[in-house]
Amino acid sequence: MTHPQRVRLLYKMILRTHKALPPELRELGDRYVREEFKRHKNCDSSYVGPFMMEWTRYLVDLNKQIRSAMKVGDEAGLKHKAEYGTHLREEDLDMFSEYQLKQLLTLADELHGVSQSDASKN
Repeated sequence: MTHPQRVRLLYKMILRTHKALPPELRELGDRYVREEFKRHKNCDSSYVGPFMMEWTRYLVDLNKQIRSAMKVGDEAGLKHKAEYGTHLREEDLDMFSEYQLKQLLTLADELHGVSQSDASKN
């Protein structure tokens, strides 16, 4: 399998996995994945390995969380409001660039319903 084929497969697997998320998370996740994969389409080769590893890790973690949420929901006999995501460690944040930190803040604002005008007041 060529590198472009592996990237495309990972991209499609992530979008397919997002179908199991609640609609608002699916929409946000799909949009973010599209932007990230498009942004990294012609990136420097030194970013390719970490990019693929992190998105693969995301896919594996998300699949585990979805399976866990479905199991809990089945056991409870109702639609369980699952929590998705992981907490970032301080060591991870220290490795982020200024751009990545701003992007993370924008994503967090979107997740928590903060409008851009509210965010700019801070």
